[in-house]
Amino acid sequence: MKAIVTGGAGFIGSHIVHRLLHNGHEVVVVDDFNDFYHPAIKHHNLAKIKDHVEIIVADLRDEATVHSIFSRVRPQTTFHLAARAGVRPSILYPRLYLETNINGTFHVLEAARLAACERLIFASSSSVYGLSTSVPFHEDLVLKQTLSPYAATKLAGEQLCGNYAYLYGMRIACLRFFTVYGAGQRPDLAIHSFTDAITHGRPIKRFGNGSTRRDYTFIDDIVQGVMGAMHYNEKYFDIFNLGGHKTTSLAELIALLEKAIGRKAIIEELPEQKGDMPMTYADITKAEQYLNYHPQTSIEIGIPKFVKWYQEYTQTQKNFLSTLIPARHE
Repeated sequence: MKAIVTGGAGFIGSHIVHRLLHNGHEVVVVDDFNDFYHPAIKHHNLAKIKDHVEIIVADLRDEATVHSIFSRVRPQTTFHLAARAGVRPSILYPRLYLETNINGTFHVLEAARLAACERLIFASSSSVYGLSTSVPFHEDLVLKQTLSPYAATKLAGEQLCGNYAYLYGMRIACLRFFTVYGAGQRPDLAIHSFTDAITHGRPIKRFGNGSTRRDYTFIDDIVQGVMGAMHYNEKYFDIFNLGGHKTTSLAELIALLEKAIGRKAIIEELPEQKGDMPMTYADITKAEQYLNYHPQTSIEIGIPKFVKWYQEYTQTQKNFLSTLIPARHE
């Protein structure tokens, strides 16, 4: 199979690219290597396979470029993972999120349609559930209110995908990822940033009293779910939760990190942040049934695995990490 992976140099995207190559597929990566975090990290994600994939540097907001890529590559499957990510940054830069995540998704869908792409897999987010109080979150919940521009763009992306499946017969699966972590996790995300701070004796910022809960999902399990979606043929359009089906409080997460690192955290207590959800919790019954999705890595196993990766990564990449500069957002 020939596949395009948008955002293929990022955390989740690069894992998908590695798995596709391992399974014998031909892969084209489309990524703008923006400086939300240092682009060198994205290049590092693909360093071991860069000679086995085509890497195209492109911004999905550039409609003509997106169409040119798809018309030349003509993929059978598109994995659309590219997006401006993060709840809090989206509050600061809403226009950037709207233009990239909504307009960019439209450009990908339209280009895929014109290139006769048979299947598209869209990376959505648990953030779409907003203030939903019925837990665990089921895909059929009526979503009345999201809490951030990021969440709104992901919900809008799902709706656009539904349009294209209905109007043009494209086979599209939207996958709602729940707080993904593991080797290669973005440095701005909690588990990575907490690990770095605790390791070096810096305070970690804890928003709220530590009672917020997340359904943390290990990257290997997410990849398994994405691969399962490649073979889903029940409906032309469908939505699936990919989570760990267990919640962990922020306080519990910090305790697990302290145990794995062997050092106590210095906690800077801060008020709860606007846009943060009090809880995420995935009902994965549907994914289990139709995608053969069965998460294997509990948070108790996954956190030590992540810390081990972090320690090996920083040990071997000290020179690389020392070159990093503060990220900009525009």
